Amino acid sequence: MNIRLEQPKDYREVENLTREAFWNVYRPGCTEHYVLNLYRTNPDFIPELDLVMEDGDKIIGHVMFSRAEIMLDGGTPYPSWTFGPISIHPDYKRKGYGLKLLNYALKKAKEMGIGLLQMEGNIEFYKHAGFNFASKMKIHYHAEPRDSEVPYFLAQELIPGYWGNREGTYCPPKGYFVADENPEAFEAYETTFPQKEKFRLPGQLGYEE
Repeated sequence: MNIRLEQPKDYREVENLTREAFWNVYRPGCTEHYVLNLYRTNPDFIPELDLVMEDGDKIIGHVMFSRAEIMLDGGTPYPSWTFGPISIHPDYKRKGYGLKLLNYALKKAKEMGIGLLQMEGNIEFYKHAGFNFASKMKIHYHAEPRDSEVPYFLAQELIPGYWGNREGTYCPPKGYFVADENPEAFEAYETTFPQKEKFRLPGQLGYEE
């Protein structure tokens, strides 16, 4: 396996990989590939951490990082970072490749001086890369009660002492909401891919039996 920076020639292949990896996971269909498509020109995008994983000449994994911020309780924004989508081709899932790609990216992020990451994900996977519930660090999620331990909102201090004893609230960067804010543009983009069937499945956001 080889991990390298994404190149412009990879864009369509990586977007298709992302679409395959997230299809029907969090919602019927997915929007992560559209987020990635627009994020590459977003000023918050970090090109030095736009990474692909290859098996031979086939791209089987990808991860991207973004600048973010936490609003401190006193009303001051504090620099932070996030990442995702992180994608592994369905044929390579549950074989350790996602963790290998993530650990490589986290090492690079720390070397770049990135001190704190927070993201939304499954603790059972991300705990193996050093993440824990963000609430334990007094980082609150904007869409949940302040005193709750949000099971999907995770954080990790890459540089010891970067966050310290601060307390604040995190909201994902606006770049992650582009599909919901521009549904017509997203639908036009989606028509450029092969048609796939959408399903409402248990575990998706808002699923009710």
